[in-house]
Amino acid sequence: MNRYDFVYLFDVQDGNPNGDPDAGNLPRVDAETGQGLVTDVCLKRKIRNYVGLTHGEKPPYEIYVKERAILNDQHNRAWLAIEPKADDKTKKNLPKDKEKAKQLVEWMCKNFFDIRAFGAVMTTGVNCGQVRGPIQFSFSRSIDPIVSAEHAITRCAVTTQAESDSQEGGNRTMGRKFTVPYALYRCHGFFNPHLAAQTTFSEDDLLLFWKALENMFDTDRSAARGQMSARKLVVFKHKDSLGNAPAHRLLERVKVGCSSGEKPPRSYEDYAPSISIDRQDLPEGIEIIEAF
Repeated sequence: MNRYDFVYLFDVQDGNPNGDPDAGNLPRVDAETGQGLVTDVCLKRKIRNYVGLTHGEKPPYEIYVKERAILNDQHNRAWLAIEPKADDKTKKNLPKDKEKAKQLVEWMCKNFFDIRAFGAVMTTGVNCGQVRGPIQFSFSRSIDPIVSAEHAITRCAVTTQAESDSQEGGNRTMGRKFTVPYALYRCHGFFNPHLAAQTTFSEDDLLLFWKALENMFDTDRSAARGQMSARKLVVFKHKDSLGNAPAHRLLERVKVGCSSGEKPPRSYEDYAPSISIDRQDLPEGIEIIEAF
């Protein structure tokens, strides 16, 4: 397999792309620059959801990290798969058996897409080891500073009779909703073929990953996130598995500017004319692919 580095652009309109639970679910922001932030795990969550939805949560596309998942149950499945007659006593001897430990890791990688892609720490209960994933993301950062809008909302329904009685005068339960009017976010991603070989991440898995980046927002709609869209994916493909150029020098070739002038940007069209890729003096062994 080849090494890949990529720039991924996505946007949000009138939504909260990644709320911060430590700040009342306000959109995440760089306190010094005012730029919006989206964490790497936020994007990985959407990819997991897309793969699970499109492949029915069946091996080899099961999802290890998902809502209300009991991870130790998955570890037990792996143990029973390689030791059908296993019991609690044989589990205790597992760390001393390197061959069985290897088989456990292989079973988990074979069955769970997100372990093959992103890696996992699987050391609770039955120790299934640790895996470094071949795909990693940086935090996504908005091109321009964002201003979070706060909206008051009311709820007319009630949960108890006492609450209903207290609303006879027209009172309503008040709440708050935070949105970003518009922001274009830039994310950098990396694919390591050597780690892919260790997790058995395949070319078919990679094709599914690219497809997920393009379509995952369409299967992840919610009232809180407004309209989110994948806008552009620029991939730098290396001929050599070790790489033919430093990643940062390649990623810097993708320039994103804003053409809205003094007005704040409010759509992708305010950025699209100013997005460019420097193809001059491209290092030997590097191919640029504009996936969308």
